[in-house]
Amino acid sequence: MAEHRDVVAVGASAGGVEALRALVGGLPPNYPGAVLVVLHVPRDAPSALPGILSRSGPLPAATAVDGEHLRGGRIYVAPNDHHLLLLDGHIRLTRGPAENGHRPAVDPLFRSVARAVGPRAVGVVLSGSRDDGAAGLSSIVGRGGTAVVQDPDDALYPWMPRAALAEVDTEHVESAAKLGGLIAGITAMDLPENTPARPSDAMLDAEVSMSELGPLTSDELALPPSGYGCPSCGGALFQIDVDPTPRYRCRVGHAWSPESLLDEQAIALEGALWMALRALEEKSALSRRLAGRDQRRHGSSGDRFRRIAADAEAAGRTIRQLISQVGSSLPATDDPAPPTGGPGALTDPAPGVR
Repeated sequence: MAEHRDVVAVGASAGGVEALRALVGGLPPNYPGAVLVVLHVPRDAPSALPGILSRSGPLPAATAVDGEHLRGGRIYVAPNDHHLLLLDGHIRLTRGPAENGHRPAVDPLFRSVARAVGPRAVGVVLSGSRDDGAAGLSSIVGRGGTAVVQDPDDALYPWMPRAALAEVDTEHVESAAKLGGLIAGITAMDLPENTPARPSDAMLDAEVSMSELGPLTSDELALPPSGYGCPSCGGALFQIDVDPTPRYRCRVGHAWSPESLLDEQAIALEGALWMALRALEEKSALSRRLAGRDQRRHGSSGDRFRRIAADAEAAGRTIRQLISQVGSSLPATDDPAPPTGGPGALTDPAPGVR
């Protein structure tokens, strides 16, 4: 019996709710494949996405359950604060290291599906504001699977689709409204028989193990140090040299693409500048208070305290200018949720709020 590309891994971030609704709405009622979905959501916010997707298309959607056997004709949605993986035909939910600051993250799902089913995999990248999913999609294609990408011109946030298209070569680029039909057509096609088995990929195995919270650490992989620090834990980052774009992992497994690492460095820099500004403002206020006290006591150190205050205030003006400059380079929001109570809201509104 011929095999089919019947395991679909979908990744989305900012602007992804509407794209997901359109995708599942285009799937036929008798679609035989299984659909696994990661949407970047806040770690502490329960998601209403399964209900949204169930109402948007013919297939039932539910929050994935750890250990559940993968079945066709269903949509499995990653819960908040857990990576969604596919291991040996079963769902696995883990609290493994965040990737690009996200858990759940798109790339761990894509890598696990690539390793688990190889040519049967279909990777789908939808709207998002960074470059998540590109590396994982490359793993799917590298194991014989197929890449599908939302047309960047159709995406609310085109950067994830653009990054995916820069990473992999695929002809399957469509608007969200046409993706369901496209995926159904891909699944309907028989896979070539007698496809040669692909050799194991040690790096893919290692990265899936890290996402599964295995005992493996990055320094055991003989990766070169990058010279950068991990924004998540402060540890040293090691460089994974892959074409066309390198990636980075710290010892315990936090993973970063260059773009996401740059964005996080900008956020950390702004935080450090705000701390410096606070310290300068406090120094100025304390110095002026001491100067006033000294004047009342007819002391001789008031001028010195006023000079200290003036120097701190001048430095504070410089820091404010730097904050303004850094702020202009900060990344766009990666929050996928529309306003609370809207048709695509991810979290249930508070009781009594509609």
